[in-house]
Amino acid sequence: MSTLLVIEPQQVHIWKADLQIGPRRLDELISILTADERARAERFHFARDRRRFTARRGYLRRLIARYLGSAPGNVRFSYSAAGKPFLARNSGGNELSFNMSDSGELAVYAFTLAETSPAIGIDVERIEPAVAEERIANHFFSEYEIVALRALPAAEQIQGFFNCWTRKEAYLKATGDGLALPLDHFDVSLIPGEPAELLRAAGGTNTSDWILQELNVGCRYAAALAIKSSCPIDFRMDFDYVRE
Repeated sequence: MSTLLVIEPQQVHIWKADLQIGPRRLDELISILTADERARAERFHFARDRRRFTARRGYLRRLIARYLGSAPGNVRFSYSAAGKPFLARNSGGNELSFNMSDSGELAVYAFTLAETSPAIGIDVERIEPAVAEERIANHFFSEYEIVALRALPAAEQIQGFFNCWTRKEAYLKATGDGLALPLDHFDVSLIPGEPAELLRAAGGTNTSDWILQELNVGCRYAAALAIKSSCPIDFRMDFDYVRE
């Protein structure tokens, strides 16, 4: 039986998992999915996408089960109006908050206690220089962010772009607003080497109530976490499911 995982108050555990798994591990993870999850996996046209969905969902179930001390197959999800998953009451995990993201062959997961914050979001993006060179920033970033990005040396603009993108996505996922809150209605820091920070928020939100954290998950990826908390957070980022 897997070791029970324990989160202390004001802690966040961040996990990462390689989605490029072999047939044996894939079969193991398929076996713990629900019928509707297996049906969702089958709707993907490409085998690669079916594998990635199965892996990221199966790992999520296994991790939650270890925090709750239950079987992975007993974990049940509900969804917010914006589609954000959370633990159903009959899963016994009302005190656990979580969020997940994936890009390429990497998935990342964040867990905390609801008493620490029910609002948590995480985002990871594979760094693709061609994406940063497109005009995405001009369409989705705020005026402040565009000016800050273009002021960077050319060699730092790709990292700056993905710093900005992941921090904005993590914040949106934490708030649960999704696309209901336009990306240019708030500002985040993006300069490489400087701390992640929510600089301006929409609707009179106090920026000091939020913490943004840059995550080092590998040289080919950018990642960030957002959590609503006015108290210091102990981030535990050394968890790698590949070693489990």
